[in-house]
Order: sequence, then structure tokens, then C-alpha cells
Amino acid sequence: MSIQLKINALREQLREHNYNYYVLDSPTISDYDFDIQLKELQALEEAHPEFFDATSPTLRVGGQVTKNFNTLVHKHRMYSLDNSYSLEDLKDWEARVKKMVDGEIDYVCELKYDGASINLTYQNGNLLKAVTRGDGMQGDEVTANIKTINSVPLQLKGSFPEEFEIRGEIILPFDGFNKMNEERLANGEEPYKNPRNTASGSLKLQDSAEVAKRPLDCLLYGLVGGDFDYKTHLESLEKARQMGFKVPNEIKLCKTIDDVFAFINHWDTARHELPYETDGVVVKVNNLHHQDELGFTSKAPRWAMAYKFKAEQVSTILNTITYQVGRTGAITPVANLEPVELAGTIVKRASLHNADQIEKLDIRECDTVFVEKGGEIIPKIIAVNFSERPDNSVPTKYITHCPECNTLLQREAGEAKHFCPNYNGCNPQIIGRIQHYISRKAMDIEGLGGETVALLVHAGLIHNYADLYDLTKDQILPLERMADKSADNLIAGIEASKQIPFERVLFALGIRFVGETVAKTLAKHYKSIDALAFASVIDLEQVNEIGIRIAESVVDFFSNPENQKVIDRLKQCGLQLEISAEKLANQTDKLKGHNIVVSGVFYKVSRTQLKKLIEDNGGKVSSSISSKTSYIIAGDNMGPSKKDKADKLNIDMISEDDFLNSLE
Repeated sequence: MSIQLKINALREQLREHNYNYYVLDSPTISDYDFDIQLKELQALEEAHPEFFDATSPTLRVGGQVTKNFNTLVHKHRMYSLDNSYSLEDLKDWEARVKKMVDGEIDYVCELKYDGASINLTYQNGNLLKAVTRGDGMQGDEVTANIKTINSVPLQLKGSFPEEFEIRGEIILPFDGFNKMNEERLANGEEPYKNPRNTASGSLKLQDSAEVAKRPLDCLLYGLVGGDFDYKTHLESLEKARQMGFKVPNEIKLCKTIDDVFAFINHWDTARHELPYETDGVVVKVNNLHHQDELGFTSKAPRWAMAYKFKAEQVSTILNTITYQVGRTGAITPVANLEPVELAGTIVKRASLHNADQIEKLDIRECDTVFVEKGGEIIPKIIAVNFSERPDNSVPTKYITHCPECNTLLQREAGEAKHFCPNYNGCNPQIIGRIQHYISRKAMDIEGLGGETVALLVHAGLIHNYADLYDLTKDQILPLERMADKSADNLIAGIEASKQIPFERVLFALGIRFVGETVAKTLAKHYKSIDALAFASVIDLEQVNEIGIRIAESVVDFFSNPENQKVIDRLKQCGLQLEISAEKLANQTDKLKGHNIVVSGVFYKVSRTQLKKLIEDNGGKVSSSISSKTSYIIAGDNMGPSKKDKADKLNIDMISEDDFLNSLE
């Protein structure tokens, strides 16, 4: 046997042993024999570098040092899941699903593992790249670190598409986590707080050899893209198993919502016997055609829902109540707690939300309170232990003046929060607005962080976000922790932000109630800041999904003389305050005023592309048929109930070809 053939044979043997041990949990060789074979392969590869293979089992040991992780845009957005905390929430979700799709619906229930989300891309059966979830739009490439995880196949088995993605969760089993902490305690080091944070932190270690020492695991749950022929989510999971991925066994097909409830009730108790941390159950519509029909909201798929198990609770002492001022002037009361461990982390503070919440729970300083983590993330006070209340306790009096600038607070009718009206003179508001302006989803100014913004404001160098564009290197060099190179990067980052597209600039302005999605809607409709500034409340209410509250907020913002001055300065600085000519070239008003429903299976373009074409041409995509529906783009396998409803309402149905031809 030639050297090359021997190397290839050893690689195949070790891959199979690795798969049996880490994926199937059914080893076919002793650890000693595995190590002997691995060392033999390592020696042969070192002696014959001409036979290098990026998928070799020897590369699992790591050794690559990554100083900076590249940020990559996801080809397919990684959405978050809508959460439910009661069975009633799930019933409501099921009702919405049944209203939007035809035919019998069944569900797949999976356990929700608590780790770090990952997106793996495979090309020609080999692992190409691994990217963290990040903000869902883009994440950090951590391929070198992921390659050290034995349950992640570097090379696939069986048949597979040329390129596809698969999503899963990087987790740290309890046994491995406990062993790591035993070692840290023996070395006199602080133990890690919980498996989830440790798993997430492991992915960002710079030395992959250190990652390789950690007993991380990877559970896969969703194939994306690729030319697959399966028709259900359950079939896709089986296909993933056949390719060599570790797909959890704790999965069940449920024909009814009652079956879903039974699965949840079982695992609410049985989860404590699992080797991994779990915090809930994910329920998905099984039929992929139904998933396609249901689509997505701006944040989450309509075809899935996460049920969260009841959160852990602890009691502690509420020492003091303080008040924070947000960027919009909103006042948030904060409970400063006696530090207590909750769900693996030390909790010292919890939001009290508003005056009504304090009054409702009758929360007072020195009370013993019950704390839990909402969605096991954000600490919140759920009740007071009145039996432990001190005799000298007095009711909480909500503040009347801003804790930062002493301005008399306001509270508008129907609003939950108090506000400080000192828009241009209250430092936390100024800092908060500029911090929002530079944030990742807004202007994403490299080299400028929140702490530096605060330093610039306190130094009197900036009072609004337009002032950023007047900063000089000489002005910022004296700032704390500001070196020569840092100053250059900051100035360069500010200059680069002038190329950020209009919809993100609009979001960055921090107009109350104007989030990412609303900013995109307004930018698309008005196309320039001048047209938007000129719009009245009535005009704005005519725009799709813009209600009275948003409309009034936009008008108030542009009516403010100080805001007008800032916008004029941003224009002079050369920011993108209108949609680019390139984008405008692809937009028309051909479908203006049309509400269009897309239903069925399509072949020339995808459902997503169809919806984009509708919106780019001024139309509105509707998820359900009503008297307001202009027409339906009907593909194959359109449900009979939708056809019946269309006939009853006398709504036209057109083919994919007819629609595409109408746009030419």
C-alpha cells in the first residue's frame, strides 16, 4: 500500500470511530487504540505534507491562533423564536397557524438546548465555515474553533447537495462543565458560572488548541438551503443524521396540540435527567410547504414557537431603589439587590419597570423579594414576601424630578413611564441617543464605543450626533485610554459612516417608536429625509403599518428646531439621507394600492423573491385573504379552503407567469 493510500485509509477509519463515539455514543474501539492510530496518522502527515487534507481528524486538536474574528453576513438570516410561557399562548399560536394554512397540520417537538447558536456551511461534503448567530444578520467566523468539536463532521457521509447550511447549538454537557470547574478550583481559580456562558465564551477563544481542551458538543436541528428533496422537517432531521450530524433523539411528531402539551409536561420533569442544560421546548410546523406559506415576521418564523419552562426563583433583600434615564428620556426604576445566585449568575439589580409596577406589587426598600429570570435571561421581581417586611417600612414614593438634571418629570395619558422633557440638556439622554446612533444596527462606527461617547459628552466635545463629524484627532487624543492609533481608527470610522444607507441613518436618528423595520418602511415610502420631514400625521397614517403613535412621534421629531438644525448639519457632512439611485432603479409604483396574497409552490422564483417583487413595485404582501385582497398569486398545491374563500369573495387568482409578465 502506498503512503497516500495508507494516510487516506487511516483518516477514514478515524472518522468512522469518531462518528461512532461522539455522534452515535457507541464506540467500536478503545481510547488507547484510537490514540495509537491518531498518532500514526499525525506522524505520516508530518512526514508527507504534500498529502494535506483540511478535513483530517488530526486537525481536531486545534492550534490556530485567531486575534480578530471576521464578521460575515449570513446568507440566510438566523431568526430568533417567539417565546410562550403558558399553554394558552401555544393554543393562540396554533389558532393563528390554522387560520393561515390549509389542510391537516402536524407538529415536531424538540427540546430547546441552552447553548450558543451556530451556522455551519458545507461545500462538496466538507465543512467550509462556521459562523455564530451574532445579531441574526451577521456573526463572527469561528471555523478554527468549531473544527475542534468532535461531533461536528469535517467530512460528510452518504449523499449531499453541493452546498448547504445547517444550524445547531454548541453546548457544554454537565459532566464536562463540572470537570472543568474541579480543575479550576484545584488551581485556585474562580469556577465558571454556568455551561451556557462557558460554551459561548469558548467559541471566542483566540487559541483553538484551548478550545480543543473543552468537552464541547454540537446538536444540530435545522437544514437551510441546498437542493434537498424532503417535504417535512422530520424528514430533514433524518437526512441530517444520515449525513453524519448529531441530531438529538428527544424529538417527537405530534398530530395534535394535546400531544404537544403531553410532550412539554413530560420533559418539564424528565429534562433534569439529561446530560445537557435545557430551558424549554421548540414546537415547529412539520410540513415545509406550510412553513413556506406561514413565512416570517420581522423577528421570528410564524411556523415555530418556543415554550419556556418555568424559571428558577430565589429570594433576596431589596436594599435601595434608584432611577435611570434612557435615551428617550424614559425613567426606569431599578431595584438594587443583595447579591444572589440565580440560574448560574450573580444577580445584583433588577428592573422595576415603572411606577404602576411598584404600586401593584407594593415594593419597598428593605423588602424581602422573590426574583426570577424572565426567559431565564433578564432578572425581574415577581413578588414581595410580606411576612418578612420590617415594622418601620414605608411605601415607595416615586420621584417627581429627573435624577440627572432635576427637571420636573412628565407622564402622558396612556403611557406607563415617566419622562424627562429636557431633551437637549439632560446628559444621559444625549449620551444614550449618540450611543444608539453609533450602534451596530445603526451607523456601526468602528473605533467608537459607548464609554468613549460618554467621555466625549462629559468633555464637552459633542452634544449631538452631528458633532461627531466635526471631531479632530487633536481633540480626542487627550481622552482617557485614547492612543494615537485609536484616535486614527475613530476618525476613520466616523468618516466611513457617511456611506451607511438611508434606512439605517433613519433608524440611527433615534426617533421614538421608529425601530429597524419602521425605518425601512418609511425610507422606502418617502425615499428622502426631506420628503419624510414634510409629511403630516394624516400622510404618515396612510403608509402601510404606520399607526397614529408612530406618525405623531415622527412629526414631533421633525418639528423640533434643534432636530432640524442637526439634520441640516448631517446633510452638509454628506450622509446618505435619501435612497440611492441604484436602489431606486429597481423600484416602481406599478402595484401601489394592491394587497396581494402569495399561496402555493412556485418554480421560476421563490416565495421570498415574489414578496420582494411585490414590495419593490409598491404593493403590500398580505398573509390572509380578505375583502381588501386585490388578487392572489396562486402556485401549485394551493389549499382548497383558500380557493373557496377567493371564490366567495370574487377575488382573482393569477399564475406565477402572469404576475412576472405584468411587471415587464
